[in-house]
Amino acid sequence: MALKMRAMVFVGAGRPLELHDRAPVRSPGDREVLLRVRACGVCRTDLHVVDGDLKQPKPDVVPGHEIVGIVEAVGSGVHDFAVGDRVGVPWLGWTCGTCRYCLNGHENLCNSARFTGYTLDGGYAEYVVADAGYCFKLPAGYSDAEAAPLLCAGLIGYRALKMAGDAKTIGMYGFGAAAHIAVQAAGYRGQTTLAFTRPGDDKGQAFARSLGAAWAGSSDQKPPEELDAAIIFAPVGALVPAALTAIRKGGSVVCAGIHMSDIPSFSYDLLWGERSVRSVANLTRADGDEFFAFASKIRIQVSVTTFPLSAANTALRLLREGAIEGAAVLTP
Repeated sequence: MALKMRAMVFVGAGRPLELHDRAPVRSPGDREVLLRVRACGVCRTDLHVVDGDLKQPKPDVVPGHEIVGIVEAVGSGVHDFAVGDRVGVPWLGWTCGTCRYCLNGHENLCNSARFTGYTLDGGYAEYVVADAGYCFKLPAGYSDAEAAPLLCAGLIGYRALKMAGDAKTIGMYGFGAAAHIAVQAAGYRGQTTLAFTRPGDDKGQAFARSLGAAWAGSSDQKPPEELDAAIIFAPVGALVPAALTAIRKGGSVVCAGIHMSDIPSFSYDLLWGERSVRSVANLTRADGDEFFAFASKIRIQVSVTTFPLSAANTALRLLREGAIEGAAVLTP
């Protein structure tokens, strides 16, 4: 008998997701796997899709790109996964494999890339079909709900840390799902972190300190010491000049979000002194292999609040309001 499933479906920018019954669930094609979803993180990028900040999603797309699932079936040409394996599906869901970027290990920049939960159906559902080449085996020791945020918040935070280079002191602007993982990763790497939250967010600042931040304050404050680098996780363009003010000469500001509000004009003096501003675009498969090997050696404390699939709109609203400590996760 053909499988059927429930899924939360995008029906238009600014409108709540709708719970639909979908049947049949398609079988995996060549180099694809069919997963029964065990958990799916609720990411700020999902908000950008739902709110219309990211244009032209797949019609009636199922959001969600921090997917933990159990392999139910494999298509032809799949050799790395078997029925019963627990695997993760990230934002980058497919690339062409033939362009200059793909051929040089920069498939995250592929112009033809497809993205889970945006141009490919994602994990706000009971089942999902994914390209096996973009799935990862997940480290033991993390529950399904704890593993889900690692697939974007963890991966992007890790890539952002790599972009920060040899920085010893790093400021993190916006202390949500990604920063709460990245601050721990930085600590294990011997880096000192300072956390910047929304003004008045005393609870968020205490949370940052509990996870290893040496200092925590609001984003409109000057840090107590000069930063080697800053990572901006919040989608707020006004934080770019603020971060440039806080870093030393030769330092970097890394913008880690896929969407950001407009960056206001600022004096060239802030950039002068060989300071730089750069962005993080998606992830590479090598990033995933490195990060999950790293996460298997240490025990990252992943703070999650779980919601049933049907409560996806509630989880998104609370994320928009800044009311989630750590990460929100749907558990179908």
